[in-house]
Amino acid sequence: MRIDSTPIDGVTRLGHAAGRIPAAVVDVDEARWLELARAVRSARRRLVAMWGSEAREGEFSVNAAYECDDGILWARVAIGRKQDAGGDYPDLAPVFPYATRMQRAIFDLTGLRARGAEDTRPWLNHGNWPSDYFPLRKQVTGVEVFESSEADYPFVQVAGDGVHEIAVGPIHAGTIEPGHFRFSVVGEKVLRLEERLGYAHRGVERLFERTPASRGHRVAARIAGDSTVAFSWAYCMALEQACGVALSKRALYLRGLLLERERVANHLGDLGALGNDAGFGFGLAQFSRLKEDWIRVNARLFGHRYLMDRIVPGGVAVDVRADDAAVLAEQCERIGREVHVMRKVYEEQSGLQDRFLGTGRLTAAVAEHFGVRGMAARASGQTFDVRASLRSAPYDDTGVDAVSDARGDVAARVAVRFAEIDASLRLIRAWLADLPEGAIAVDMTTATMPSRGVGWVEGWRGDVFVALDIAPGDAIARCHCHDPSWQNWPAVEHAIIGNIVPDFPLINKSFNLNYAGHDL
Repeated sequence: MRIDSTPIDGVTRLGHAAGRIPAAVVDVDEARWLELARAVRSARRRLVAMWGSEAREGEFSVNAAYECDDGILWARVAIGRKQDAGGDYPDLAPVFPYATRMQRAIFDLTGLRARGAEDTRPWLNHGNWPSDYFPLRKQVTGVEVFESSEADYPFVQVAGDGVHEIAVGPIHAGTIEPGHFRFSVVGEKVLRLEERLGYAHRGVERLFERTPASRGHRVAARIAGDSTVAFSWAYCMALEQACGVALSKRALYLRGLLLERERVANHLGDLGALGNDAGFGFGLAQFSRLKEDWIRVNARLFGHRYLMDRIVPGGVAVDVRADDAAVLAEQCERIGREVHVMRKVYEEQSGLQDRFLGTGRLTAAVAEHFGVRGMAARASGQTFDVRASLRSAPYDDTGVDAVSDARGDVAARVAVRFAEIDASLRLIRAWLADLPEGAIAVDMTTATMPSRGVGWVEGWRGDVFVALDIAPGDAIARCHCHDPSWQNWPAVEHAIIGNIVPDFPLINKSFNLNYAGHDL
């Protein structure tokens, strides 16, 4: 399915230039809303994100972003208040099962309900704000404070002889973010896992509306600290599209370099943590050392260990001088050699392989069912990668092939991480060797009329998506950011089935999904 061949009238194509993803917006009625969803599904493409909007008080719409072969199709259905019909817009869950949680979040934030939806349990509202309070409504002003009154949650129960439940979280040991996991087990074998998230909701989407568009990248950069480059690039891409700004080739190369450095840092950290979760402390020690080496160079050359605020509207905030390029290239060579040594150690360590092989298998069918993307999907035989599939700049000059492994288990997700590190190091070296001349940033123009933009970036965890509505005067009317964890969390519930409870930390870490990043 291609944007250019969508059988719908009224498609408005957004501005396209180097470094941007082709995108189009279409307003549809309810019948076409469903027809379009079914057409995307039949083409075996994916629902990327859903969100609700209120343009003016009482004027609502529900939005869906669809993945096409050549970019993003953004569909909007205008809706009235139809509570007497059981909901406000047609339910997409029968077409895309993973729309369920997004639709539940839409209701919690806007009061818009999917008509006929089976699962209408709260997702973000845990009982700590009134049932008739919807924080993204225009009528809501200021900061509301409510007395905490945590509500019970109707988990799905599994009946049968010997079945019992194990409740884990939402508060965990260590520093991970809050999430509740309810296991139904017989002995130690897991029959079902149900997650309850939403504990880390921070009101980011409302914060965007109180932030100038020219400063929105700073909010985006703080959605997920491990994906600060991906989110800030996606936001800036959307803003640049909305404002009709084209970047220099040098700025695009530098953005790619920063994104790949973010990818390498996270994969190094995860490989160490996965070794540790499987009882191999040596792996944690070695990969922690390599990651620390990597991010110290970030701090020295780019001014921040995790590269926060290095990507700005119109380009980047940092340049790479000739001597800096030599340091970066040398580090790539050295880290690459050590990673190859550690890969051989991991592959030959029998204890690790015993824990990795066959554990937490996510089949290709389940991955497709839930619209899983990113590293987890590619470890289950899929090959989609925004960088490889769309090849927007700078990936058009220096291509990257999607790394894939058909096994779908922890071992596959480890192997994909190793291979992606190799690919990222190759990209960084190639860009450093052929860094174009030019400005690292261009001046941004303020919008003089309402406009829209889309950002879509392959972060280390998967594709990060931003849909941006801007108003005249450097104002954000609506900004929706989407982390791939939305689609991937339900898949974790299936990957654990048939495994034993002690393997859950290892399986969970092999996905390493974001708690707060999808609880904006």
